[in-house]
Amino acid sequence: MARKHQPQPASLPATLSIADVLGLSRGAAIDPMRLRKDEFGELALASRNRTLANALVIVAVGAIFGPLTGFLPVLPWAAFMAYVQWRTHQTDRKLTDPSFSTAPAMLEKDQRRDAAASALGWVAALLLFPWLTGGAQLVALLLVVFSLMVASTFVFSTSPLSILVYNAILGSGAVLSLVLAGQWLAAGGAVLFLIACLVGTIEVRAIFIKARLAEAAVAEKDSVVSLLLREFEENEADWLWEIDPARKLRAVSPRFAFALGRSQTDVEGRPLLEMIAGRSWESGQFPPSLHELAEKLKNRENFSNMLVEVSITGEERWWELSGTPMRDEQGRFTGFRGVGSDVTEQRKSSEKIAYLARYDTLTQLPNRLQLTEALGEALRYSQQWRTRCALLMVDLDRFKAVNDSLGHMTGDKLLAQVSARLQALMGEHQLCGRLGGDEFAIVIREATSSGMVHDLARRVIHRLSEPYQVDNHTLYVGASVGSAEGPRDGATVEEMMRNADLALYRAKDAGGGEHCRFEPVLHASAEERRQLEVALRKALGRDEMVLHYQPVVDARSESVVSFEALVRWNSAEHGFVSPGKFIPLAEDTRLIVPIGQWVMRKACEEARHWPDHVKVNVNVSPEQLLEPGFHQEVVQALAASGLRPERLEIEVTESIFLRDASIARAALEQAMALGCSIALDDFGTGYSSLGYLRKLKFSTIKVDRTFVQGAAQGSAESLAIINAVVAMAKSLQMTTTAEGVETAEEAELIRNLGCDKIQGYYFGRPMTASDALSLFRMPDIRRA
Repeated sequence: MARKHQPQPASLPATLSIADVLGLSRGAAIDPMRLRKDEFGELALASRNRTLANALVIVAVGAIFGPLTGFLPVLPWAAFMAYVQWRTHQTDRKLTDPSFSTAPAMLEKDQRRDAAASALGWVAALLLFPWLTGGAQLVALLLVVFSLMVASTFVFSTSPLSILVYNAILGSGAVLSLVLAGQWLAAGGAVLFLIACLVGTIEVRAIFIKARLAEAAVAEKDSVVSLLLREFEENEADWLWEIDPARKLRAVSPRFAFALGRSQTDVEGRPLLEMIAGRSWESGQFPPSLHELAEKLKNRENFSNMLVEVSITGEERWWELSGTPMRDEQGRFTGFRGVGSDVTEQRKSSEKIAYLARYDTLTQLPNRLQLTEALGEALRYSQQWRTRCALLMVDLDRFKAVNDSLGHMTGDKLLAQVSARLQALMGEHQLCGRLGGDEFAIVIREATSSGMVHDLARRVIHRLSEPYQVDNHTLYVGASVGSAEGPRDGATVEEMMRNADLALYRAKDAGGGEHCRFEPVLHASAEERRQLEVALRKALGRDEMVLHYQPVVDARSESVVSFEALVRWNSAEHGFVSPGKFIPLAEDTRLIVPIGQWVMRKACEEARHWPDHVKVNVNVSPEQLLEPGFHQEVVQALAASGLRPERLEIEVTESIFLRDASIARAALEQAMALGCSIALDDFGTGYSSLGYLRKLKFSTIKVDRTFVQGAAQGSAESLAIINAVVAMAKSLQMTTTAEGVETAEEAELIRNLGCDKIQGYYFGRPMTASDALSLFRMPDIRRA
C-alpha cells in the first residue's frame, strides 16, 4: 500500500540573511543558542592561538621600531596591547566556563569592545611609529595589519560582529595611513581589500552556520533512527505511528491498523485520541494517562515509554508509546512520529506480581508485608493524634492435628473458611491478614474504647471455634489471641509484633481458646524461657539430668512388674526444674532427641540390676521416634547395658501417628522385632486411636488418670470408657494399666473394673534408682 503524506527530510535553509549570519535574528531554521554552544566549544583553543599570535606580532613590531624611535613610545604601546590581549583572553574564558554567571550577551559586548580596543592599538602604531621615523617601515607595518585582517577573517569566526568591528577599524586605519602618505592608488587598493575582508567574514560565517546546521540535521536523523531502533530492539515495539499537525493519523501501517482493531482506510485521517479513547471520546472523561499524552502532543514535546490506557474495540488495554515532533526545512512543525507496543500482558503480570507481594494467595487476605505497613501507619497515626492502635495475633488451636490427619488440601480449605470468617468480623479501621501457617493478625487503626480489643478478641475466638464443614468432614478447631496496644506496648512495628506474640504464647500456654493482653511481666517470662533453654542445652554435658522410677504393680498380687523411667533436671543455675516446664521446652527446641537418647541408655543400664521379671518403661517423644536412626539407638542401648529386649517397654502417645504414621509404625515394628514391647500411653485423649490399635500390636494400653479419677467420683462416662478399654484390650490380647491411682478405694475400683496393672502414688512416687532397687528387699512395697 502506498504511503500518503510522506514527510520530506529536514534540509538546510535556501538562503541566510546577514542578520542570521551575524546571530542577530532568531529564524525558525536556526537555533542561535545551539550554534553558540558549538562556537564556545572551539573558543578555548581559538583564544589561546589568537593571544599567542598577537603576542608574537607585538614583539616583532616592538623589535622593528624600538631601535628606530627609542623604546619610550614603544613600551607604553606594547603594555597597552598586552593588557588588551589579556582582557580579550579573560572574556573568552568566561564564555567557555559555565561557572561564570555573567550573561552571554554582556560578554559578547565585551568581546566587541576588546576587538575595537585591539584594532585601535594597531591603528595607533600604524599612524604613530612611521611618522616618528619619517615613513620608515610603513610598508612592513601595513603588511602586519593586512595579515591580521586576513587571519581574523578566515581563522577566528566565532564572533562575527567582533571580527567586522576589528577589520573595519584596521582597514580604515590602513587607508588613512596611505592617504596621509600621499599613496592614493595604494589607498584605493586598501579600500578594496577592506571590502573583501568584510564580505569574506560574512561568507566564512555563512559557511560555518551551514556546516553546523548540516551536522545538526544529520545528528537529528541519527537520533530518530536510534530512537526507532532502540524502541524496536530493547522494548520490542510492535508498530510505527504518525500524525499530522492536527493530530490526525497518517501513513497508517497494517500493523498499527491491526493494533487499533480496524482497517487502514477506516483510521487514515482520523484523530489519534479518538481511535484510542473508545467510548470515553464522546464524554471526554479520559483516563489520566490519555490526558498526559494529549498534553505532550499539544505542547509538541518528546516523550518516551509513556504508559497509556487505551480502549480498543471496547476492550481496555495498555500501550507503551514513544514519539518525537517533526519539522520541515523551514522549521515548521509537521506532526509527530513514534513507535508503540501493546504491553497489556506485561502490565497484568506486573499487577499480579504486585498483588502477590502484598496478598496471601491461599486466603486472599493481606500478607505479612501489608500488615506490617498497616501497623506502622497505625502507630504513626496514634502518635500524631494521641490515640491508641492495637495488634491482635490469632493462632488456631488443634489445626496441626487436622492438617496431619486429613492432609494439607483439607487444611488449606479450612484456612480459607477461617479467613472468610475473620474478614466478616472486621469493622471500620480494622484490617485482618495472614502471617503464615495457621497464624493470622488483626490491625486496629483506632482502638479508642478500652474494651474494644477484648470484645473483638472474644468474638474472633467464638466465631472461629464454631464447627467447619470441609469435604464431608465436620472439623472443630479453636483460636487463641494475644494482643498489644500501641504506643503503650510498643512504639515500633517490631516491638508491637514481639509483644503481641508473647501474649499469644501465654494464651496458648493457658490451654488455648483464650485472649491474653500483653503485660510487661511477659518479657520476664520470655527471658526466663531463653535462659532456661541455654541451661538445658548444657544440662547433659554437666550431668544435671537424673532418672526417677515409678513402680507399676500387678493389680491382683500388687507385686512390682515394671518401673516407668521419668527424667528429672536439677539445674546448677535454676535449681530443680519441673518436667512440666522443661519437657515442652525440650520438644519445642528438639533438645528432646538427645535427652531421649540419654534416657534410653541410662534406663537400660540401671534396669540391668533389677530382678529379671521387672521391666523398664521408657517414654519416647514423637521427635525421637521419627529420627531415622531410632532402631539403632534401641539396639545400642540394649547392647551397651546387656538388658534383654523383653525387659524394655517403649511408651508412646497416639500423637506420634499424627506426624507421619508410616514412619512411626515402621520404627515401632522394628523395635518389636527385637523383642521389645510397646505401650500406648494417654489412650482416649487424642484422635483415631482404634485405627492404630488395629494396625499395630501394642502390648499394653494405659488408661489416663482423668478417667480413673472420674470413675472414682462416680462418672458414668468414665466408667463406661474404662470398661470399654478393658474389654477391647482383652479381645486384642493386650494388657491394661490404670494411671494416677492415689487411694485404696481407687485401687479397689480399678481392680474390680478388670485392669491388669496399676500405677500411682498409692503404690509409690517416682524414686531414685537405689530406692527402686531397695524395694525388692522389702517384704511389703505398699505405702501406708
